[in-house]
Amino acid sequence: MMLIPTHHFRDIERKPEYLQPEKCVPPPYPGPVGTMWFIRDGCGIACAIVTWFLVLYAEFVVLFVMLIPSRDYVYSIINGIVFNLLAFLALASHCRAMLTDPGAVPKGNATKEFIESLQLKPGQVVYKCPKCCSIKPDRAHHCSVCKRCIRKMDHHCPWVNNCVGENNQKYFVLFTMYIALISLHALIMVGFHFLHCFEEDWTNLLKAYGLNREEMTEAGISLHEKMQPLKVSSTECSSFSPPTTVILLILLCFEGLLFLIFTSVMFGTQVHSICTDETGIEQLKKEERRWAKKTKWMNMKAVFGHPFSLGWASPFATPDQGKADPYQYVV
Repeated sequence: MMLIPTHHFRDIERKPEYLQPEKCVPPPYPGPVGTMWFIRDGCGIACAIVTWFLVLYAEFVVLFVMLIPSRDYVYSIINGIVFNLLAFLALASHCRAMLTDPGAVPKGNATKEFIESLQLKPGQVVYKCPKCCSIKPDRAHHCSVCKRCIRKMDHHCPWVNNCVGENNQKYFVLFTMYIALISLHALIMVGFHFLHCFEEDWTNLLKAYGLNREEMTEAGISLHEKMQPLKVSSTECSSFSPPTTVILLILLCFEGLLFLIFTSVMFGTQVHSICTDETGIEQLKKEERRWAKKTKWMNMKAVFGHPFSLGWASPFATPDQGKADPYQYVV
């Protein structure tokens, strides 16, 4: 417990009438326990739809342009399983990050009864958010999009249409990791596809437009082969025409490179934020550290759950973060 210094960075009014508990009434129709969390924000919903569309587009190109037409069944099966598994985990992580309550503080809990239940002592201070009329726990910040105070809010991400906070940071980290992995995997497969297939198509083009005897001899092409019907695209490489195939692969390359860079940077910043136990907002505002310093490993376990297991990489495993401290509202 400590007194608040005058240079404190938290949003706090210094007027005596600040709390005004009589003006804070809980919502008249509180949602039932277990209600799905979903933010009704047009921009966020559009970004979430675009995210799914881009992943499904990559799925379409990888399967129907590169893997299914290939006659190397082992190559197709292995890469198909790996890519689909990573894509499934990425979309599952996206859903969990989007539909999980990030740690919203109960709205309108700054009532007289709740303040009295805290049993404040002289010198103790509580923070009230004037926007959502709630008592703010330590390290909570108000999100103007979610219209709620969020525990350990890192930032609001439109791509998951949700805040990244105490309860869903694990799913956001997994989402960025799996998107980076499928982007890298797609780029590698596109590279192999260009090297293997377009070499055959180039050879067919040389035959189609005719070579003299010396050029044919150097290229190892017989007269019988030259008289064969024009074959510009090998069915082993793609079921689509060469121009369509090239356009689809170039778009996939652009998408994969863009998202590989973006999600890798986000993954790195999130892991650094977890290890240092300092959210993005706290770093941006350069807030004074008022919480106990823990080891990097303890910080990782606090986000991904105790103990270390394969569940850390699963978006279906809910981390055990313990119960909220009832005194975290008070300093």
